[in-house]
Amino acid sequence: MSSSAHPLAPADRDTFAALAEPHRRELQLHCYRMLASFDEAQDLVQETFLRAWRSRAGFAGRSTFRAWLYGIATNACLDAIARRSRTFAVAPDAEITWLEPYPDALLDAVPGPDDAVIAKETVELAYLVAIQHMTPRSRAVLILRDVVGLPARETADVLELSVAAVNSALQRARSVLAEQLPAERAEWAPGTDADAAEKALLERYMRATEAVDIESLKQTLAEELRFSMPPEPGVYDGRDGVVDMWVDGGFGTGQWLMRCVVTRVNRQPAVACYAQREGTWRPFTLDVLRIAGGEIAEIVTFPLEDPARYGLPEVLA
Repeated sequence: MSSSAHPLAPADRDTFAALAEPHRRELQLHCYRMLASFDEAQDLVQETFLRAWRSRAGFAGRSTFRAWLYGIATNACLDAIARRSRTFAVAPDAEITWLEPYPDALLDAVPGPDDAVIAKETVELAYLVAIQHMTPRSRAVLILRDVVGLPARETADVLELSVAAVNSALQRARSVLAEQLPAERAEWAPGTDADAAEKALLERYMRATEAVDIESLKQTLAEELRFSMPPEPGVYDGRDGVVDMWVDGGFGTGQWLMRCVVTRVNRQPAVACYAQREGTWRPFTLDVLRIAGGEIAEIVTFPLEDPARYGLPEVLA
């Protein structure tokens, strides 16, 4: 077929945009899963559309246009990971210091073909961290097969692998996922009103944080609490040791008094902390919480550098 007869002919930018733009949100989420970085994912979607435009004559309709775009996005991500590996020496047990949160408002805007694309268990931070421990190609296979829902043959075509290689990589990836995910996944006991229980727990956490009530704060936390602060290295375990570290770092002093606001990222509750600076409450940190067994089992704290991204104000009145 000549390029002039092709539905994505070189001059037909409007046709290309009409086909590609509806997939922007889910492709951004795909790139985010691959890279665990919100900012990089945004850049990679633009790279994907640029590559797709340049190679549009090669789309012969053997797969869906959506699958074709996923193939381009996946390979753009693999290239980005290869570039990143020159900077980050990623061992199997390495910390994911480049991890960034993903606003729930953007997850709600993903017009995917089914709920699997935005399923809670595939966007939580624990899942993102777990899949970063896979080889990039195994990670790609897992996402394309188990999240995006591409058949084995289409996944093989996207990654230029055999179907047997795809199936083998998927088996290895699922094994890594099972090893890396937290053992305790149930947030609340059966029969609990989850929304009400979460709201009450968050209110207790925020109230204790604002009042610098150390004992009340500890009562919201699991004894085996896990804490990290990407992009800073280090993962800390144990409620008492973590809280003592906060206090030693100045938590509760006049310099670090806080006010808190609830938001959501990665289908998880999050608490935005504003610190008082020269009489104004300014963005400080974003605590993303993983709840297990009715307690806060993990806190991942990020710098709150762009509050508008999460629907939060620049300052608190």
